[in-house]
Amino acid sequence: MKKIIFFLLVLFCSCNKEKTKETPKEIPKEIPKEASYFKQIKSNDVKLAEPVYGDWLFSHKEKGQSFEQYFRSKHVCPTAEANIIYLQPIGNFNALQKKQIQLTNEYLEIYFQLKTKTLKPISNDVVPNSSRRMIAEGHEQLLAGYLLNDVLKEIKPLNRIALMGLSELDLYPKPEWNYVFGLASYHDKVGVSSIYRLQDGELTAENFNLCLSRLLKISSHEIGHMFGLHHCTTANCVMNGTNNMGETDRHSIRLCSVCQRKLNSCIPYDNKKRLTDLEIYFKKNDLIEGFESMKKDIEVVQ
Repeated sequence: MKKIIFFLLVLFCSCNKEKTKETPKEIPKEIPKEASYFKQIKSNDVKLAEPVYGDWLFSHKEKGQSFEQYFRSKHVCPTAEANIIYLQPIGNFNALQKKQIQLTNEYLEIYFQLKTKTLKPISNDVVPNSSRRMIAEGHEQLLAGYLLNDVLKEIKPLNRIALMGLSELDLYPKPEWNYVFGLASYHDKVGVSSIYRLQDGELTAENFNLCLSRLLKISSHEIGHMFGLHHCTTANCVMNGTNNMGETDRHSIRLCSVCQRKLNSCIPYDNKKRLTDLEIYFKKNDLIEGFESMKKDIEVVQ
């Protein structure tokens, strides 16, 4: 029986820990004092429940990453030459799917407080027949590794710091695997994810918000890794590892206080502005869980 992969390969394989060849930020000797903002929102962190069979941490005994470990690690930060996040759609997207990509672009720009752009879609035809297949379920799949290594790594738009491919079609990583949600190279700051299985078969007005929430979680999680954040093992956080879609749905879309502190040490944005921007976004798009989480954080920092 073929193996079934229930986790993003690299979200997904405990997140590749390759060392980057890019010039890391210059690391000060002293750890900065924790700002009052992070102390205040810490009260809203929810302790991560003990893992049960099937959960990521049940089978992956990760130790997590403290702020101090992150701060002293070699990770890429925005510079004048590399400061734009890019999304690269791959395939033929319908109107609802295009709307989700546009909303994901808006979200990532707020989440990371960095300019985010969506490139013009590229055709599935860029993938040769040798790197695609039809499966018993009756739909076509593309080889994730080909998209990553032969297509996306060659796309180098101006000031790119990270590039995330979004495939309309299902993906597979190897002939012996049934499917994979996505694949990434943190070394190259490039990843590809499929929206196919986030849609529960077909994207409709009824499941639009659930599927959008999944896409926002996965894209912010993956790009978070590109900035050097490891899996969070203490709080219910968007940086938690996940083994399956049910676990993804249970995890918060919110970045916990420690992971927020890490990200803010890399990208020096205004925390209160980011928080307010996120609350407005979630409210406008009727994403209740995210809105309520941001509202709680706003209440403790004002």
